[in-house]
Amino acid sequence: MSTITKIFIAGLAAISSVHALPKGHAASSVTPAATPAPSASPPAAPPVDNTALIKDLLTAPSAIKRYQRLLTVGGQTLLPAEELKKVVVFDFNGAKPAPNAKGGAAKAANIESFPILTDLGISTTMGFLDACGMNTPHVHPRATEYLTAVKGSVAFGMILENGLVKAGENAEVSGTLETYQGTVFPMGSIHYQFNPSCEKAVFVATLNSNDPGTSQIAQNYFNLDGDVVEASLGFPKNLDGKDINAFKKQIPANLAQGIKECLARCNIPIAEF
Repeated sequence: MSTITKIFIAGLAAISSVHALPKGHAASSVTPAATPAPSASPPAAPPVDNTALIKDLLTAPSAIKRYQRLLTVGGQTLLPAEELKKVVVFDFNGAKPAPNAKGGAAKAANIESFPILTDLGISTTMGFLDACGMNTPHVHPRATEYLTAVKGSVAFGMILENGLVKAGENAEVSGTLETYQGTVFPMGSIHYQFNPSCEKAVFVATLNSNDPGTSQIAQNYFNLDGDVVEASLGFPKNLDGKDINAFKKQIPANLAQGIKECLARCNIPIAEF
């Protein structure tokens, strides 16, 4: 593998961390333990398939008819208390790391995992970042995100769009949120979150869509045709399509452990590729 490829991989492992947040499970499928260590975690419950329910809700002629289908018995009486709770309460406990992910876990309440959000234009994700964990650079194609740190510190950065500053000037808007501080990431902006401490951090991210979508920048960019990636990087001498195919499989799928200084300070080994 070429030197430049190794540099790219090391950079992705050291600077990145979370991608598209994992899809949440319905409230009825979660376990009470919050963010358990992978070695101690019980087998993850399979996600509940709400496809048929959502299709039914989308055919309701009005909002009240939709709520009747979801919350009542024949539109006459409310569901029994325990059944009603499963429909109106989403449990963010039990977040599981995505495959090939390090650095933490996330869990999302969206139209797929929490059908009561159908047509309400809102969703929420909670992120549980381990020491030096990062939510890797990504965009939400259909939503603006408002993120609040609820435990520990969360560093962030974002790039808006072309033309914000003069060519060659730094365009990254960045900072650090302390507990109960928040910031906004406009729709389409490239952004990330990072836990700069050796203690766990937690954030709540609310988005103005019940289906915001997520597109990871590094993961998706390096999945483009190798020749296209090579050309867009300026045809570096030591990088070709074969190298790209070899190392793109090593890019973390979601949460990753990031930034070398933090890893060293917290005595976390740096992954070698």
